[in-house]
Amino acid sequence: MKPNTVSAVAHLNFRGQARDALNFYQSVFGGEVMAMSYKDFGQVSNEAEADQLIWGQVAADNGFRVMAYDVPSATPYHPGQNAFLVALETETAEQVSAYWDKIANGATITVPLAPAQWTPLFGMLTDRFGTNWALSVAMPQS
Repeated sequence: MKPNTVSAVAHLNFRGQARDALNFYQSVFGGEVMAMSYKDFGQVSNEAEADQLIWGQVAADNGFRVMAYDVPSATPYHPGQNAFLVALETETAEQVSAYWDKIANGATITVPLAPAQWTPLFGMLTDRFGTNWALSVAMPQS
């Protein structure tokens, strides 16, 4: 009997930058951007925000998936600097290096990509949208 599987997907909140963030992540990891605006859902409370995202996602064949949302201006929004991060694991050092090279564009590096005691490569950064990331090579499951 095959066990049930569960996947965790980061859901990122923005204030008017969700579409730009999803397009950037798609340029790094590939896949398809799906996006629905407040106007698409008929839930416009502020005309200036009608085209902002009520829901969006990037999903790629390589397993990468992230969702995003624009918090309306009428809703309190206080993003924490370390409230969350997205942990991305790849199968090879070449893969993690390729993603690192792209997502580091405009980022603040907090831990440079380098070998670590538990993995061939590990690094942490805050991307240009303020999202914290930890990238590494996944350890083989025993």
